[in-house]
Amino acid sequence: MIAGMNLKQLAKHLNLSQTTVSRALNGYPEVNAETRRRVDEVARKVGYRPNPHAMRLATGRSHAIGHVLPSDRMLLIDPHFSDFIAGAGDVYSANGFDVMLHVGGSEDEQTVYRRYAQSGAVDGVVVMGPRLNDWRINLLTELDLPFIVHGRAGDAEDGYAWLDIDNRGAFRQATKLLTDLGHRRIGLINGNEAFTFATHRRQGYEDSLRAAGIDPVPSMMTSDAMTEENGYRQTKRFLASENRPSALLFSSMLFISGAMRAAYELGLHIGSDISLIAHDDGLPFLNAEGLVPSLTTVRSSIRAAGSRVAELLIEMINNPEAAQPHELWTVDLIVRGSTGPAPRA
Repeated sequence: MIAGMNLKQLAKHLNLSQTTVSRALNGYPEVNAETRRRVDEVARKVGYRPNPHAMRLATGRSHAIGHVLPSDRMLLIDPHFSDFIAGAGDVYSANGFDVMLHVGGSEDEQTVYRRYAQSGAVDGVVVMGPRLNDWRINLLTELDLPFIVHGRAGDAEDGYAWLDIDNRGAFRQATKLLTDLGHRRIGLINGNEAFTFATHRRQGYEDSLRAAGIDPVPSMMTSDAMTEENGYRQTKRFLASENRPSALLFSSMLFISGAMRAAYELGLHIGSDISLIAHDDGLPFLNAEGLVPSLTTVRSSIRAAGSRVAELLIEMINNPEAAQPHELWTVDLIVRGSTGPAPRA
């Protein structure tokens, strides 16, 4: 058997056509399970890596996945995005797919999606950062371009594929921890509530307050871009107010270094004078456990989500008649040193 053989050699060895071998390697349903198993087994033994050009010729597909991003330089260095793409990229590479990344430029997003659909430049797209009423879902459905949403568009769950975390449940848990510790004045520093994840997090926070007999107060909530500077500014505003909260919930770890700086400048001890909880444990370069004190967090791996979204989209591309996947992931609450009983008045 020839090590490092090409598609033609592999097909000849298996006594199959190149098209059949290529379709078997890419999970086409019209290739029977036994043939797919035999092709996969031999391909693994010889270390076969598909040639992208040959795959395109044999299957009529681009073997590329599209990610269309707004013209925002900050997004490219956002650890949420980089961690998601790292997870998705592992799966794309293992399945012979490339990433088509479009960032800003002269074309608007709608034009890019239409061009992708008309040209066949990509086999599917991932929609990231869904808004409450997201026009991309209707457009991509109309274009008949396979897509999956990382998140959800508001409360709409049918008619499109999605994977999301339980943002409401996460912030219900986090808020309940604080009310169980005796906190009554709990502030929320949230992300931009035009995005579904932030709205769901606020709803979970409010639900938990009401369950504890506490009326949500609009002045105890703020919505802003998730940056270190906004964490500092909003935390200092809350903690310098006359009716200072005894605990703060943050929609992202990106707020935290600024928030801790604000607390220390005011001479407050985190975990006793003020309790802090943030979402996003596990992001690279933002180690919640390594902070002083270590940070209580709600955790769901963004990298694992990227991998799973890629797997689901590739399955949809290979099996277009299959039911659209809907996955809602639970979120873990990790209690550490930044939370403690409410201080006495």
